[in-house]
This record gives sequence, structure tokens and C-alpha cells, in this order.
Amino acid sequence: MKQSPANRILLLIKTEGPQLAATLGTKLGISSEAARQQLTKMAEEGLVEGVSEAATGRGRPRQLWSLTPAGNQTFPDGHAELTATILTTLVSQLGAPALDAVISAREADTLKRYREQVDAPDIQSRVRQLAAIRTSEGYMADSWQEADGSLLLVENHCPICAAASVCAGFCRSELDTFRTVLGAKVEREEHILLGARRCAYRITPL
Repeated sequence: MKQSPANRILLLIKTEGPQLAATLGTKLGISSEAARQQLTKMAEEGLVEGVSEAATGRGRPRQLWSLTPAGNQTFPDGHAELTATILTTLVSQLGAPALDAVISAREADTLKRYREQVDAPDIQSRVRQLAAIRTSEGYMADSWQEADGSLLLVENHCPICAAASVCAGFCRSELDTFRTVLGAKVEREEHILLGARRCAYRITPL
């Protein structure tokens, strides 16, 4: 099914960060003015907001468009409210060890599945395999090699953000899983829970 211009704009901003109207127009195959009109409409609906960059030279300040919290909420978040409520109740009724047990069980299951699917002999291919798995799970992941030879794994969305906001152990567990599955040094450089647009992991061979 063909996506509407609004949905395509939301996806582009979500996966590539704040965008100029002209850039969005080019990517959508429409004029800058048509893109700007669509963005204005979406801003009235509370889905996007424009922020002016500092002027460079004699031109007018450029306006970058980004997602609002409402715009981000158009992407699935794994039954966020229910998840947060269940975890909070679990801790209040059974204590923190019960939540630790849930996280450990999830980590063991995830590690088993990932090991079965991430089996390439070289690190670049393993990272690509992991990115594909994470995308299938809703993380909108991508990966590439940086100029310094390191690899970057980026996740533009977090479908378990509500759970992770209640307990940072989920994020720690995922980082440990990545290190084990990839057999490499993995450091998180950007973190959605800390206000970043995405989660980004720098990967270097051991």
C-alpha cells in the first residue's frame, strides 16, 4: 500500500533526523513549496515542528523540521502504558529481584535467538545481520562503516522505550547481548532515553 506524503515525511524525519523542506521535497519527488505546505499542515496537527538555524551569509535562516512527541508516538511503542504499569506493579508487589529475573530471562532468550541468526565469519557481516534482526523487531536499525574503520549500528526507534524508562536494566542487557553476539567492543554513543533522537552503537573488533 502506498504511503501518504505525511507518513513518508514522518518516516524520513524519524530515520534521518531533522530535515529541510527542500530536502524532503527532493526525496518525495515534489516541489519545495508542496513539501512546506504539507509540513505546515502537519505542524497544525502537532506532529512536526520547525526550528530555524542560525543564518549563514546573507540568506534567510533555514528551517529544520523535526518530530514532536506526538509525531514520535505515531510509531509503535510496544503497548507502552501497559508495559510500564506491569513493570511498576511487578516491582512494588514482588520487589526488584523479580524484575531482575524477568530481564535475565529475556536476555537469555534473546541471546539464544541472535546467536542462531548472527553467524557470519566477519564482523561487518555480523553487524549487518544484527541490524536486520533489530529492524524486524521494530527498531528501524541500520549500520555502516565509519571513516576510521569502526562500525556504527543505529536504531532510529525503540519499541520497548516505556519498559526501558522504568528500568535501565533492559538497556544494559541489550548492550551486553550485542557484545556477546558480535564478539566485539560495543559502546553506546547516543541514547534515546537520554534525549537523543536515536540509539547509536560504535563497534570495533576486540
